[in-house]
Amino acid sequence: MEHTMRAEYPPDDPGAGVKSWHMVRGEGTTAMCGRELLPDAELRPDTDWGATGEPMCHTCGAMYLREVP
Repeated sequence: MEHTMRAEYPPDDPGAGVKSWHMVRGEGTTAMCGRELLPDAELRPDTDWGATGEPMCHTCGAMYLREVP
């Protein structure tokens, strides 16, 4: 299964930059933790997990690690 990172932005100021990163299946908008993300949010490959300046969703990370070899 292919995974992609999708950005979450602060709800009160979407222009402020990335609040945190979540993992989605494919290029979906529902994070693996269940959070709904904006369809036009920035995407990054799953290989960038842990390599950004912004925090990663712990729940998404744990679920992602259970799905990848």
